[in-house]
Amino acid sequence: MGKVQLENIKAYAHHGCLPQETNIGSDYLVNVSVDTNLLKASVTDELKDTVDYVHINRIVKQEMAKPSKLLEHVAKRIIDRIFIELPTVDTAMVSVSKINPPINGDVEKVTVSLNLQRGQLVN
Repeated sequence: MGKVQLENIKAYAHHGCLPQETNIGSDYLVNVSVDTNLLKASVTDELKDTVDYVHINRIVKQEMAKPSKLLEHVAKRIIDRIFIELPTVDTAMVSVSKINPPINGDVEKVTVSLNLQRGQLVN
């Protein structure tokens, strides 16, 4: 097994429960880590035998562009697409951070993390 990780993917998006959050938008950071078998790729040196991190980045950018009320919802959509589009991924962890959230206090960011295994049901 092995991990493919993308760290601090920057996105400007329109997520939030407050109308001004969805109208104005804000800066976000997304981290993705996937578990997969990397042994074959380590031997063949072929992209087709690994998880393409360019593909993961594209999924993140596309899902961040769709407004949602909750960061949890965004993280779940990203994971769902990873499992659908990258069949060799066994486990995926996604963290979505809102930079300078509009809350009373000096808070640099809020982060929601979701870690799921392929086939895990969420009720």
